[in-house]
Amino acid sequence: MRPEILYPLFASVASLKGVGDKAHKFLTNLLGNDKIVSLLWHLPSGIVDRTYSPKLSEAIVGRICTLKVRVVEHIAPQNNRQPYRVIVEDESEQLELIFFKIYANSIQKNLPVGTIRIISGKLESFNGKLQMSHPDFILKPEQFTSDMKKETVYPLTAGITNRMLNKFTAQAIARIPELPEWLDKEFYRQQNWKSFKNALSIAHHPQYANDLEPWNAERSRLAYDEILANQLALAIVRQKIKKQAGREIRGNGLLRKKILETLPFELTSAQQKVLDEIYADQSAKFRMLRLLQGDVGSGKTVVALMSMLNAVECGTQAAIMAPTEILAKQHLETMAPLLENIGLRIELLTGRIKGKNRSKILEDLENGKIDILVGTHALFQENVVFKDLAFVVVDEQHRFGVHQRLSLSEKGNQADILVMTATPIPRTLVLTAYGDMEYSKIDKMPEGRKPTDTRVMPVGKLMEVIAGLQRKLANGARAYWVCPLVEESEKLDLAAAEERYATLQKIFGNKVGLVHGKMKEKDKDEVMKRFKKGEITLLVATTVIEVGVNVPEATIMIIEHAERFGLAQLHQLRGRIKRGCTASTCILLYSHPLSEIGKERLNIMKQSEDGFEIAEKDLELRGGGEILGTKQSGFTVFRIADMSVHKNLLHIANQDAKMILETDPKLETERGKALRTLLYLFEKDDSIKTYKA
Repeated sequence: MRPEILYPLFASVASLKGVGDKAHKFLTNLLGNDKIVSLLWHLPSGIVDRTYSPKLSEAIVGRICTLKVRVVEHIAPQNNRQPYRVIVEDESEQLELIFFKIYANSIQKNLPVGTIRIISGKLESFNGKLQMSHPDFILKPEQFTSDMKKETVYPLTAGITNRMLNKFTAQAIARIPELPEWLDKEFYRQQNWKSFKNALSIAHHPQYANDLEPWNAERSRLAYDEILANQLALAIVRQKIKKQAGREIRGNGLLRKKILETLPFELTSAQQKVLDEIYADQSAKFRMLRLLQGDVGSGKTVVALMSMLNAVECGTQAAIMAPTEILAKQHLETMAPLLENIGLRIELLTGRIKGKNRSKILEDLENGKIDILVGTHALFQENVVFKDLAFVVVDEQHRFGVHQRLSLSEKGNQADILVMTATPIPRTLVLTAYGDMEYSKIDKMPEGRKPTDTRVMPVGKLMEVIAGLQRKLANGARAYWVCPLVEESEKLDLAAAEERYATLQKIFGNKVGLVHGKMKEKDKDEVMKRFKKGEITLLVATTVIEVGVNVPEATIMIIEHAERFGLAQLHQLRGRIKRGCTASTCILLYSHPLSEIGKERLNIMKQSEDGFEIAEKDLELRGGGEILGTKQSGFTVFRIADMSVHKNLLHIANQDAKMILETDPKLETERGKALRTLLYLFEKDDSIKTYKA
């Protein structure tokens, strides 16, 4: 149960004064939910300084001025196109207040002739006269308070004004209770931070531009609170997994030996190092949960296969789950010939396999006649029953949260889990998204891979690119043409791809194919089959080819509007033409005007092929929320913390969380109880439930 002390923060914003049905709806849209705590996490983005109060004769045009004036005269418009004007003055000069499309009655009520008013707004000059259009506020002198001299500015959406948000936030801040301090006393003292309540209150009342920066003391304190909640929650889950009894998987090595003898290459030292880490996990008494990172083409599939064979050697079953049918089929095509040679059975299960075929696979799986099952999300379905599942590989699944990762392994008897990704993830994000897991990295590419020649060209050189492509395709090359992302709209992406396909078809005829996410699987498969065979030599595609497409003969890639893609996504796409040992070429076409970040991103692609280096740069350029080029729901998107700024706090919180659970595993000390409050405050309720699981 959430501690009672936090109840006021988890009440609905509808309980705040002035929040009616309309405002409630708009606030919910803005915050993502209607909790008061979400309003508190919605920090200011700017500050309006209203302290400049000169005489009118000395005022600087273009600045925001706060003035004490007397109302002199109202000048009503002669027609609808003219504004309503009010003449005001101080002891030195006159000023025209300009109002467009406003009720005359309300202006006359607010500004009666002869009264004194405090006004604030941007000072302008027109035809030698001082003017102020629609002042930000018009107040009686007694209504003006000193805290109005600095106005906090928030990110807004339709239906919510800054004035409204300031008013609601002030009420929300007043509801913050005095919470027990959850930070380590010595660390808190060294940082010279304020309490949680004070830090949050000050963060909502910035006085200077520096107060809005993420490294500001108050924001750093709040960022650390959020990161610590994240790291502690993951550490609790990790602790629970480590305590779960596992299978002691120790194969005799015979099947693996046979496979290694048939492979046309030797394992790299990096692959062998990672396999040793996995084998050690498999043979341990506790359940394995490990993340394997390897750049595109580094040989993760072989590592997965060898790990699964270790389980099969013990008479158990293994499964590998991929995010798309294309990738699942590719795993099947890669592994099936090798496994059939040594007398093992591998099968594919996807949502499209139905009827007798499906029934037979499910029956054989339950009877233990299938050694390795490859599939998509279909593996999660209730009627998929294994005889004895001991090892699970989850491939390219960034979209899985901590608890979802465990659900496939529940189909087995204490099954071990290996999560693989070719998407290079910076170390900081590994900690925030996969902190519940052990971590391995294949950091060396197989011998013989030639570097890709990456070129950056303006889209104006399109015809030159096409001419060069004609020459290459005439000499037997195969190429991908990736169409641009259009404002994150699948419909528009598809339209762009179809349009480019039609243009290229006029030049290359029936040698051009098209694949996109909206196609039926069988049509997509047919096009891919023809591309692999070489019947199609130019494949126009949306980013559906980003993950897992394996055509070693394809050595050319053209990416249109490359500036619209994230760095990691560009790197993933480029990886499609690094599958063989032939030199490859990637052309990044960009449109003007190119932003500074866009320029830097394309230059990084030109200079580096190291996915991990590229991912770190992507984090610096974009921040953690979009590190994978698209928003991925499996990654923690922090409300306050910014991983491009708060990396050091992450590493401190990671160590702090480990230390806490070593010294107070049940969170029962005074600090431990305060940390439980922190976990509930940042809605990490699930991790607390693991104590009771």
